[in-house]
Amino acid sequence: MREYLRNGKLTTLMLGHFTVDSYVGVLPVLYPLLIGRFKLSLATVGLVSLAYSGMAAISQPLFGILADRYGTRFTGLALAWTAMTFSIIGFVTSFPLLLALALASGLGSGAFHPLGALDVRGLLPAWRRSFGMSIYVTAGTVGVACGPLIGILVFGAAGIHGTGFLLIPGLLTGGYLLWRMRERATTAVAAVRSASHVAQAVPVFALAAVIGVMMSRSWTVNVFQAFTPTWYRELGYGPGFYGPLATTLVLASAVGTVGCGSLADRYGRRTVILATLVLTIPAILLFTLYPGPWAFASAILIGFLAASTAPLMLLMAQQLMASRAGLASGLVMGLGFVTGAIGVPINGAIADAIGLQKSLMSHVILVILTIGIAWFLPREEE
Repeated sequence: MREYLRNGKLTTLMLGHFTVDSYVGVLPVLYPLLIGRFKLSLATVGLVSLAYSGMAAISQPLFGILADRYGTRFTGLALAWTAMTFSIIGFVTSFPLLLALALASGLGSGAFHPLGALDVRGLLPAWRRSFGMSIYVTAGTVGVACGPLIGILVFGAAGIHGTGFLLIPGLLTGGYLLWRMRERATTAVAAVRSASHVAQAVPVFALAAVIGVMMSRSWTVNVFQAFTPTWYRELGYGPGFYGPLATTLVLASAVGTVGCGSLADRYGRRTVILATLVLTIPAILLFTLYPGPWAFASAILIGFLAASTAPLMLLMAQQLMASRAGLASGLVMGLGFVTGAIGVPINGAIADAIGLQKSLMSHVILVILTIGIAWFLPREEE
């Protein structure tokens, strides 16, 4: 761990990843305020997540292509743009304008992720690459985990207008990222261009399996993170309970990400992904069937298992598309993000019909289907 953290550029990228992902972590705590202000249903408030995460998702392949061609010099600007647009959300007076700002903020997130992933790939050594990428991804996961706590603090102090305070960390970190990575901006793309001279045909079926598993995992993770605060609010719990519970859910995924990265270097990425899928089934059942204080334990299981394999699938895609690593990063993360974003209003509509508990429990079916898809993931030697 110390060897990776001594790398100043990797640490800078981790800081940027933490900051940009903390904004999406704030959204679930913002939902109850938006429901009260705009008189929204669960399905309608899910459109805010769809606007933010959907734009972040569909724009990532485009930014991945641009990164392959022009480099990653605008990573810091993408972060600053996210901060500026997100900070205005609490001041809008109409729902359409709220959605427009969510779209604009998601665009900055969509630019940051493939650019950052391409930079990190160039910084990591070939040995223990799963572990190294997992550390970087964990920084973003910790950012999502801290988002609810940040939201509780700023909204508790200033109400919905507390989004204005969120401008500060994004601008400061974005500026530091621009300065610190100024020499690295063109070298990451050079490695990708050199790989293009020995480009091989992309195994489409294997790539489709990678993307399919990423989409499923993202759907489950986004839904549980988005609706856990709202579900517990319906059950009569206050923000002092569901805020830490949402944070526990995401922090567990941070620990799981590093752990799964280390295990993948020893046992293989495909094996670890299949194992986490199987174990997710009892974790979801425990979380949904037994709400209450003991949900902290089952939330740890869900977070550890459901969100921890994202860097492994990112590396799989980069391996399958070595000559277009930026595009591979954008495809896997982008399609994963958009599925998670679409899944939130879908599960919101299901919850409006049958309740949030059964809506969350339905993800057991999705996980079972995903196990069949994961069987076709490429092995390490492939």
